[in-house]
Amino acid sequence: MRKWTLPSAIFLLSLLILISDQGRKFEANAESDSEEVVDLPKVEEKIGAVPSGLSTDSDVVKREAESISKKSLRSNAEKFEFQAEVSRLMDIIINSLYSNKDIFLRELISNASDALDKIRFLSLTDKEILGEGDNAKLEIQIKLDKEKKILSIRDRGIGMTKEDLIKNLGTIAKSGTSSFVEKMQKTGDLNLIGQFGVGFYSVYLVADYVEVISKHNDDIQYVWESKADGAFAISEDTWNEPLGRGTEIRIHLRDEAGEYLEEFKLKELVKRYSEFINFPINLWASKEVDVEVPADEVEPSEEEEDESSKASSEEESEDEDAEKKPKTKTVKETTYEWELLNDVKAIWLRNPKDVTDEEYSKFYHSLAKDFSDEKPVTWSHFTAEGDVEFRAVLFVPPKAPHDLYESYYNANKSNLKLYVRRVFISDEFDELLPKYLSFLQGLVDSDSLPLNVSREMLQQHSSLKTIKKKLIRKALDMIRRIAEEDPDESNDKDKKEVSSDNEEKRGQYSKFWKEFGKSIKLGIIEDATNRNRLAKLLRFETSKSEGKLTSLDQYISRMKSGQKDIFYITGASKEQLENSPFLEQLKKKNYEVIFFTDPVDEYLMQYLMDYEDKKFQNVSKEGLKLGKSSKDKELKESFKDLTKWWKKSLAASENLDDVKISNRLDNTPCVVVTSKFGWSANMERIMQSQTLSNTASQAYMRGKRVLEINPRHPIIKELRDRVVNNPEDESVKQTAQLIYQTALFESGFILNDPKEFASRIYDSVKSSLDINPEATVEEEDETEEVESEESDAKEAASTSKAEAANDAADVKDEL
Repeated sequence: MRKWTLPSAIFLLSLLILISDQGRKFEANAESDSEEVVDLPKVEEKIGAVPSGLSTDSDVVKREAESISKKSLRSNAEKFEFQAEVSRLMDIIINSLYSNKDIFLRELISNASDALDKIRFLSLTDKEILGEGDNAKLEIQIKLDKEKKILSIRDRGIGMTKEDLIKNLGTIAKSGTSSFVEKMQKTGDLNLIGQFGVGFYSVYLVADYVEVISKHNDDIQYVWESKADGAFAISEDTWNEPLGRGTEIRIHLRDEAGEYLEEFKLKELVKRYSEFINFPINLWASKEVDVEVPADEVEPSEEEEDESSKASSEEESEDEDAEKKPKTKTVKETTYEWELLNDVKAIWLRNPKDVTDEEYSKFYHSLAKDFSDEKPVTWSHFTAEGDVEFRAVLFVPPKAPHDLYESYYNANKSNLKLYVRRVFISDEFDELLPKYLSFLQGLVDSDSLPLNVSREMLQQHSSLKTIKKKLIRKALDMIRRIAEEDPDESNDKDKKEVSSDNEEKRGQYSKFWKEFGKSIKLGIIEDATNRNRLAKLLRFETSKSEGKLTSLDQYISRMKSGQKDIFYITGASKEQLENSPFLEQLKKKNYEVIFFTDPVDEYLMQYLMDYEDKKFQNVSKEGLKLGKSSKDKELKESFKDLTKWWKKSLAASENLDDVKISNRLDNTPCVVVTSKFGWSANMERIMQSQTLSNTASQAYMRGKRVLEINPRHPIIKELRDRVVNNPEDESVKQTAQLIYQTALFESGFILNDPKEFASRIYDSVKSSLDINPEATVEEEDETEEVESEESDAKEAASTSKAEAANDAADVKDEL
């Protein structure tokens, strides 16, 4: 052991000296590195008060610069292909010639607001989900980097997991994309993009490369990136600043989109589109401030030197013994700070008297994502007090959504947003407004509803029923007010001088009815409680309205004395109804008849049985009463033989229930009416055109058919005489059959066998032309057909030769 003691000690000593020397070199290197980092302008030192979460170290800056300079998908990232529908959508956007590219900022801020809404809602039941410090600040931040041409939009919302990034940014609902593409092809209006849930992709209007950095509480931080070339990549983020929670979108702007690197442009867009977003939108904006600096540190100009010399001479003359103050100078210095862009108070919290029409219009456009120039038709801003207190603003849009009635019974989303104590809860509550009022836009903010419950429990809350009842009443009053303020809606007796304000509202209700009239009709079908209120809002054309819309109250005011029923008729068009044989006697006796031409009107009149103690009477059905005549009994007895014979001869083959004398015909021989509670001819036509209609089940709903004859018509008189003389005459039976089928056709029914009806018409034409009924059609000559085929072949051959000669001449000219 003693042999090794001295050598071992020498070895250990040299080893310690070597380690100590390396340590000193390491510290020296660290110091030099730290000095280089200090020399780099940190955000805090350069621009002042900055949250610590926004600062970056030199390594991060270096890695970001490398990533940005490449503008290509990272090699170590996981690659994905876009869904076919997404690629189709992006091709439209990228190749679009649409001039208004500003909408991309609106869509991204809207998405950021939705993400913040989600995390705030979750925080109602789990306060720890927000975290602490900057993470708890629910805000949207916008930053610019003019040198690298990058626009960044960051939110502290719910964030996205890797699965969310793939799902939300790589695939979308096919229906939304298809609907958007279809609408784009028709209108060319890219402004509709936000209404189809595909707003994120509008970023490619201005970008050629996009990075989405996102951090969800349940996952690590990821980066989604794409150059809009049909693929995207996702990778774990180990080089960017930790977000804590939320999403940051980095938009690498195209060269032609440089205007979006200007602060004034971004301020203008936020004010225009996102002024009423519920979360603060902050822009990292430059600001010039006056700073006092020592004069020695600033090289003064010649003019400044002259001024300073004069000032110094004056000071010496005034007080030579005074202590000289240090020389300073005021200079302009550019600093950066967060500037709040949407400082407008929530409009529903203000007094309606203090809100201008322009502010209401701006709020509507922001709320409805409707950025057209059209103002809402009207609005209602009110506060409800009592057992349940809430504030609400309701708007009537200028136009109906493109798919308002396409998915009427399947759509769950409402256009009414629910807030509880200024906290957005949901826009999916069907309990707030019935479906027939789902076209209304607006919001409800209640202090009476609980915050700390789930949406499912909130839907069962008793207060919602009270809120719904008051909202419906206010909504219907708002719609009624449109009609009351429209000069065209007043009666001729009530017409007075129209003011300039009311003149602007002329025709407003007819426009509303054109867009949303079907919703009012559906309301009458669905809402028995408010059926009478809704009936007052009905509008229609009549036989006396001369193309203008009429209300039920106006109709009743024009009813003839002694008229007990409100007469109406249903059909495919106004022109068809005006010439209907069912109206002949009604027109002659000066009765007014309502025209219902919308398919939903047939369903409507099954629920609207009366109005103001007046019954509705379909003039194409049994039960029409126009007063009795002293000759009715005589006519009935005179045509007794004909009606019995006709019923017997048609009952078996045509499902005819009865033949009667008519009180509604004037110039027409006969018509076919249905029983009072069965389907009309128009309803039968509608049901047969249904895609999934069941012919067997429809037989139970068809009304019994009754043939009504006109006893004053010469055809009916002659037929009666022939039946009396020879009831077994086959020609008379054929004529009666033809008359009945013609009446069916004229009354709006669909013939079971059109071929048979056509054959009877042709037989009648033969008879009128004195053509032998046994005459046959001449057979075609076969030789002529062969010759014609040969001539066709020759003509085709000559044509092909001429074309070949022309082609050869063209080639020769080119050579």
